[in-house]
Amino acid sequence: MANGVWHTGYEITVHLSQPDLGHPELPHLLADVTAPVEERDRQLLECLEHHQDGVCQAEGEGRTPWMAIRRRTVNGITTLIAAHLPLRTTATAEESDKHKAMKERIARTAREHGLEAELEVRTGDGRIRTDVLVAGPAGKVGWEAQYSPIAAETVRRRSQRAVEHGITPLWVTGDGSSSLIDRTPWVLVDDQPWHVIASRKSILVRAGTRYLQEWKCDEHQQRPCPGAGGSRSCGRFHVHWDLPALCIPPKPTPQLDQLILTTATGTWVPMRIPDPRDARLTARMWVPAQDRARWRDIIGPADPNAEEGSQESDDTLTFTGADLDTRCRYGEKTHVFDDTKRHRATSAPAALHTWDEVPERLFRVPRQQQSLRLDDRQRHQAARSLQCLPWHIGPCAGCGTAINRYGPRSYHACSTCRDRLGTVRAGG
Repeated sequence: MANGVWHTGYEITVHLSQPDLGHPELPHLLADVTAPVEERDRQLLECLEHHQDGVCQAEGEGRTPWMAIRRRTVNGITTLIAAHLPLRTTATAEESDKHKAMKERIARTAREHGLEAELEVRTGDGRIRTDVLVAGPAGKVGWEAQYSPIAAETVRRRSQRAVEHGITPLWVTGDGSSSLIDRTPWVLVDDQPWHVIASRKSILVRAGTRYLQEWKCDEHQQRPCPGAGGSRSCGRFHVHWDLPALCIPPKPTPQLDQLILTTATGTWVPMRIPDPRDARLTARMWVPAQDRARWRDIIGPADPNAEEGSQESDDTLTFTGADLDTRCRYGEKTHVFDDTKRHRATSAPAALHTWDEVPERLFRVPRQQQSLRLDDRQRHQAARSLQCLPWHIGPCAGCGTAINRYGPRSYHACSTCRDRLGTVRAGG
């Protein structure tokens, strides 16, 4: 990937390895060149080699000489790089048909269940447009049907704007390697023809939904220990989120139509869980509301600064100061830009937590009725008030069990022993 581009508006070379991009007199230049392609002139940035020689390696291979600026993170260091834009800027006919069919199915299902659903809804300020906006008791869910490639930064930006407008984003895709996975609330379905999507045939959610699993790791469990190298038992307690088919016992796989209803009613809710092993990785999923409540009981309350719909902040940019490279690098082997996430469409259990003892806050102890405890003076006062003999605790004459004994004329045996012993009176 190149570290410089030609700015056709200012007619200058933009040096991406420099903090000021090589032009300290233009403080707004970084915002200009990193603006989304759909919000600027598509021919604003040009390949330097094409600008100098009139041709570059990308041409003739499905790419244009026009460029976009992306972020690339390698070994925790995020830099800016330039990437060639494709010739195709709109979805193919097949992608458009699938996109339209999915939107119509979501709206149809929502309305049949008594929910409000609108297609192609724009916010009042016009900043975002939602494919299908479903409104229910739990609030607004903005469904986005994504069947064409999309940049991760675009997913982040659109999802964040939706959250700012009180909309919970929910992206549905048929591509298990899509860059939207784990960057926003999402689900994965089978990639099927448009007429199947538009029909009433059941569509299963293959990934993006999880159930909470918790157990004590002992010899009675069917699961291998997740933290002991495959050992069957470590004697500790585990909890994690797992795919429906991998739960023990297996859980039902949600259907798309079912999720359209349950996400609007709040039966299924979004979760955002940072990976404890790598703060840059985050698992996002839809889970049953009662499972999320149980998770918070176990792990603790949610971080108020990390709501489910919020987006993680971008990594800090590093400017290496490297020399300008004007050669077109298209086609050379390099790291994938703007995509450092591990795709988790069919990954291992998410957010494993293990502890040696069950936290006391998880104990469910029934409320105990408080027993009445009186001293001798209080018992005599109560007896005078009730016009009866005072009572005291003493052993049963038959079995020795502690019972209430009422004065010298009261029974000195429990009800079980009374028939066997007869009436036992004081001194008898």
